[in-house]
Amino acid sequence: MPEGGCFCGKVRYSIEGEPLGKALCHCYDCRKISGSTYSTNIIVAGPGFKLLSGTPKSIAKTADSGREIVSHFCGDCGSTLWRDGAAFGDGRVIKVGTLDDANAFDDYAPAVELFTSHRVGWVSEVSTAVQKAQM
Repeated sequence: MPEGGCFCGKVRYSIEGEPLGKALCHCYDCRKISGSTYSTNIIVAGPGFKLLSGTPKSIAKTADSGREIVSHFCGDCGSTLWRDGAAFGDGRVIKVGTLDDANAFDDYAPAVELFTSHRVGWVSEVSTAVQKAQM
């Protein structure tokens, strides 16, 4: 069962089962919360997600899609760990970079890129991923 957590280690989680989706997101919110050009995500079903330790903080915001999305992050180090909201049902959008496995980015290569209309000009598309201008 893969595990992950925040930078300081106070908030830990585990996931189980195959991802429902694997996506890079170029939306402005993902750029802000990742501090980078995009966010690498997997979506896991709610029953496959378990909070192991810590109490994350959360903030709700209307996303670029127009839907409310909630970001869950460590209140001490600030690492965003996952996001959720009505658009994902009971699913959790896990930030792949918070998983412990060094191979996670290879294991969860994106199948889709979202908000490609916001892609930074010097970032190339993933040739094996479906390209979507919106979500």
